[in-house]
Amino acid sequence: MAVTLHHNITGENTTKLVSAGDNTKISSISLANVHGSLPCSIDLFIEKEGVGTYYFFKQLSLPADMSLNHSISFDSTSSGFNLFIKLTKSASETPAVDVILS
Repeated sequence: MAVTLHHNITGENTTKLVSAGDNTKISSISLANVHGSLPCSIDLFIEKEGVGTYYFFKQLSLPADMSLNHSISFDSTSSGFNLFIKLTKSASETPAVDVILS
């Protein structure tokens, strides 16, 4: 299955970026808070049913109109783990983050 490497994520939700078995290796992630005036809280984690959840970062506060490039090492080929991102708003506004995987 082809993996989507570019995501526009809006709203308080948890989004699966890469599924276990997608045969994809991710070495970096770029996050951009595209909201013009408010920060956004971001969790980036891997999860495997029956094993647990492991965070690359939890409740990272990304300021408005700012970007973060983060090196990660994730291989979905045989690990059985899924890669997720979760957005949480900092006020009453809806969070919006662009994600690029490479």
